[in-house]
Amino acid sequence: MLRYASDNMPACADGKFLMDSHFAKESGLAPRQVFRNLPPSQLYELALAFEPGTHITSTGALATLSGEKMGRSPKDKRIVRDPETEKDLWWGPYSPNYVMDDRTFLTNRERAIDYLNTLDRIFVVDAFVNWDPASRLKIRVVTSRAYHALFMHNMLIRPTPEELESFGEPDFVIYNAGAFPANKYTNFMTSQTSIDLSLKHKEMVILGTMYAGEMKKGVFTLMHYLMPMQGKLSLHSGCNVGAAGDVTLFFGLSGTGKTTLSADPKRPLIGDDEHVWCDTGVFNIEGGCYAKCIGLKRETEPEIWNAIRFGTVLENVDYDPATRLVDYDSQRLTENTRASYPIEYISNAHIPCVGGHPKNVILLACDAFGVLPPVSRLTLEQAMYHFISGYTAKVAGTEVGVKEPTATFSACFGSAFLMLHPYKYATMLADKMSHHGTRAWLVNTGWTGGKYGVGKRISLQHTRAIIDAIHSGELERAAYVSTPIFGLQVPAQVTGVPAEILSPEKVWSKKNEFASTLNHLGHMFVNNFQCFSDGDAFVGVDMAARILTGGPSPLPEEVVAKTGFGAITAALAPTIPA
Repeated sequence: MLRYASDNMPACADGKFLMDSHFAKESGLAPRQVFRNLPPSQLYELALAFEPGTHITSTGALATLSGEKMGRSPKDKRIVRDPETEKDLWWGPYSPNYVMDDRTFLTNRERAIDYLNTLDRIFVVDAFVNWDPASRLKIRVVTSRAYHALFMHNMLIRPTPEELESFGEPDFVIYNAGAFPANKYTNFMTSQTSIDLSLKHKEMVILGTMYAGEMKKGVFTLMHYLMPMQGKLSLHSGCNVGAAGDVTLFFGLSGTGKTTLSADPKRPLIGDDEHVWCDTGVFNIEGGCYAKCIGLKRETEPEIWNAIRFGTVLENVDYDPATRLVDYDSQRLTENTRASYPIEYISNAHIPCVGGHPKNVILLACDAFGVLPPVSRLTLEQAMYHFISGYTAKVAGTEVGVKEPTATFSACFGSAFLMLHPYKYATMLADKMSHHGTRAWLVNTGWTGGKYGVGKRISLQHTRAIIDAIHSGELERAAYVSTPIFGLQVPAQVTGVPAEILSPEKVWSKKNEFASTLNHLGHMFVNNFQCFSDGDAFVGVDMAARILTGGPSPLPEEVVAKTGFGAITAALAPTIPA
């Protein structure tokens, strides 16, 4: 560990701003030294001096280690159940909201505060979320690590000196004592890691994990409650805007191409991950980006590559100890290597990060079963159903033991962060789409001509041509045919895309196998939807029934096994005019 000469230490902040806060008075926070909103250069120096395993890479980024936890711990996240908010939240066996009572939250908060009070120094970041001025909230982060302070400096919206001077009382506080474990014998604990959010106290406590993404996603979880309660729809999505002001939202799980497709050089980026759709349009929640780095290449993702420079935090990456060149292909520490940087580091960023009402909503799926069309136009009911489903598929090699394609569903494309029932977010989405004339599209970036191992991946060139056709309005004028089982509407042609791949059954050599695979996928969608059977309590019986009409209608599997492709061909409809 380096020694930091006392005459080179940054000046401590006057702790009065912190000690006068009702949060500090209530929690008992009384730190020895406070460093508030230090610039990246000083955070670099403190991280290098006091945090082992921290280095500067060849491009000037700060490479750090998050300790034992190199990813989020969703099963250790707790939501405090209180009388004021419990009726609105989604609870139950399929909900991501694991319950904690108020007493246990306060016990964990006291444990975190006691730890922070013993340290020689703590770091405070006061900043904002939500680029829409009418929705802006003040967030205070209190943490033990310079790396965490730099991370949140990047991820939140940075205040001007004048805004910091008048910051006042925060709206929400994060106490990150992640270097100190939770007491696993405390009620509601399942390990020494605990991430606890209290809407009543407007606080979050982190124990037993130093993975910085817990802070980012903790704020996002908070937005998933506060924004919908104000009639504003929080969304786990990418977002860009065209020259004519036409906004597109991109939804997709890991591996679907969300980051790649939303980073379009012809369309400035509003944001890569977290947005809100309000009465005036869309806005980014964050002030930065948190990009996956595994397999990163300058040729395929130049915007991210060029953003990794001084001020960027690189988490858990492998690098050459002599040259400090990062090996982005290495999984020696983890597959979940990450880069955090201010959104201004994206040359094509649209700042301020706000836009009009979306013209298009694109739901991305990497279908490794190879049965979904490369592009489909969705009805409102189908948009709700597929948004709630949040479908993609894992393939062999992505996880130990996975040899065949495996369906993966994540409600609203971010189930771990939902506070309300998925039906609530979906009905809000449909209402806004209906009101503003927004089109929804399902785009498959997965396999064609057979499942993984038989067919081939749909080329990025063809997917980009499809996205371009959506943006140009070409697909608004196209003729469509309807598919069996899922009832999707598929364009007869798309410029730059071979016509035969648009209807998947045409490029499968074994038609009976196609029929059984498609039908089986339909059953998987239906079975997954049983997780949301309590949705009528949140949106009403009629709306719940309407959502279900957007789903597939699979046939009995024994029928398809017996009669094969003939069992589903009757469902094929003639061409539908534009």
